[in-house]
Amino acid sequence: MNERFGTYGAWLHPDLGRSRIAYAAELEDLGFRTVWVGIGAEPVGDMRLLEEMLAATRTAVIATAIVNMWNDDARSLARHHRRIVDRHGPRLLLGVGLGHPEKRPSYQAPLQRMTDYVDVLLRERVPAEDVVIGALGTRTLDLAGRRTLGAHPYLTVPAHTRHARNILGARAFLAPEHKVVFTEDADQARSIGRPAVQHPYLGLRNYTDNLQRHGFTKDDVSGAGSDRHIDALVAHGSPEAIYRRLDEHLAAGANHVGIQVLTGEHDATPMPAFRALATHRPPARPNTGAAS
Repeated sequence: MNERFGTYGAWLHPDLGRSRIAYAAELEDLGFRTVWVGIGAEPVGDMRLLEEMLAATRTAVIATAIVNMWNDDARSLARHHRRIVDRHGPRLLLGVGLGHPEKRPSYQAPLQRMTDYVDVLLRERVPAEDVVIGALGTRTLDLAGRRTLGAHPYLTVPAHTRHARNILGARAFLAPEHKVVFTEDADQARSIGRPAVQHPYLGLRNYTDNLQRHGFTKDDVSGAGSDRHIDALVAHGSPEAIYRRLDEHLAAGANHVGIQVLTGEHDATPMPAFRALATHRPPARPNTGAAS
């Protein structure tokens, strides 16, 4: 599985907009085999941006993170997936998920919605190995492990990764996202990382509830978040120190980690940090994905 996706991927925020087309090409040249494309609140529609990123790259996997199941029709998504794969090969990974109840006036039967959505994608000839679910809870992780390639959890810690691996089973793909700030100054890292975590995530109960299930208290996830909490969610330090933190997910059972570089400015380029991380990337090594 690592051969397809690589051990570390690059996760690009929606605010980076169309700059991500050029970033994807450079990231591929830097050795990142997967580029995670943050989708945000908007529908993906015909996936034009994703297709342009595929056209700008040669072999990299371009992955959606995450298509909102309430915003985009599953049949339409499948149709565009087939069209794009026919043109660019099997390099488009559909990350799909439910979004947040605070963002929708209607959020009834979310697990049924997710199950039905995945059923439609598979029935409309999207291969299961081209779908991952943005899963956090036990039931959605179970669905991801049974019906799709696996899961792409967001804003999690290695304790959740270990839990996810146990639910998914040994064969499923598990690719958590993790944020990094490229500085060795802890105070600076927190000043950049805290706003990115607090707004909007500490106001969304699916994230705060999940974090409280995996080592944090209500006080840790309240307000702007405790230093302990921010430090756990946002790695910082030298490239070697950052990779040691990311590798905690691998030791807990992940196959791959999507790295999101925070800069403190929504549209500032993350590429200097990705270049440095590429230069100091650890040697490739076998990874079974099994929890230790």
